[in-house]
Amino acid sequence: MVTGASAGIGKATAKRFAERTENDGASGTRDKVLMVARHEERLVRAAREIEASVPGADVETLPLDLSDADAAKTLRDRAGATGLPVGALLCCAGAVPPPADPDAGDVAAVLTEWEGAYRANVVTAVVAVEALVPSMTDGGGIVLYSSIAAYRGSGGTGGYGAAKAALHSYVHLLATRLGPRRISVNAIAPGYVAGTDLFGGALPAAREKTLIGQTVLGRPGDPVDVAELGHYLCSPPGAYITSQILQINGGSLHGV
Repeated sequence: MVTGASAGIGKATAKRFAERTENDGASGTRDKVLMVARHEERLVRAAREIEASVPGADVETLPLDLSDADAAKTLRDRAGATGLPVGALLCCAGAVPPPADPDAGDVAAVLTEWEGAYRANVVTAVVAVEALVPSMTDGGGIVLYSSIAAYRGSGGTGGYGAAKAALHSYVHLLATRLGPRRISVNAIAPGYVAGTDLFGGALPAAREKTLIGQTVLGRPGDPVDVAELGHYLCSPPGAYITSQILQINGGSLHGV
C-alpha cells in the first residue's frame, strides 16, 4: 500500500514495489500494489505508466483523501477486498501548505497554515496506519515520510517542519507497539528531491541551485533514491531496522 502514489516519491515507490517478486528476482509472483492518492486522473495515469514500464505489474488504484477519518473504513475495506494481508505500508502522502506571513500578526492565517500542515502530513499517515495495522501481516513494514525540514525548520511560520517532526514521535510509539508482531516502523527524512510537485511547481532556479549547493554530493535527490530506501526497509534484509529516522539528503547540513 502506497499513499501519495500519483507523483514524485510515492509514484517511484509504487513502481519499485511493482517490480518486486517473491524472491525480488526476474521470476515469481509479483507484489500487488494498491496506489492511493487524492486526484483520480493523475493516479490512474501514474498506474498506467507503471504498467507500461513494468511487464506483469499488478497495481490497483484507490482515489481517496486520507485527511478525513471517514477514509479509514474505505481504505480498510479496499485492502480487505484484495484477499491479501498488507505486507508493507508506505505513507508518502504530504504537502506544503500556503505559508502565512510571520510578520503580519494574523493569527488566523498562522493557524490555517499549521492546521493544513498537520492535516496533509500527519493526519493522512495516522489514518492510513490505524486503519490498516489490524490487517497487516506479522513481520511487515511501515514507512512514514518526514523531511529535512523537521530538523532545520520550514518557511512561513514553521507549520510544515513541525508537522514532519511530529511523525518522529509516532514512529517510536508504533515501533514499540508493533514490535511484538515483528512489524518494523521507520521514517525517511529526505532533503531536496527534484521531480516532485511538493512545492506546487518547479522551484526558482536560484533556490534550486542553493539547495543543491548545500549537499556534499552536488546533486539533488531523485524520487528513485528515496523509493529504494523505502523498499529496503520493507524487505527481509531491512527487517531488523526499526524505530529509526533515516535521512537521505546527499549530505546536506542541518541549519544551512
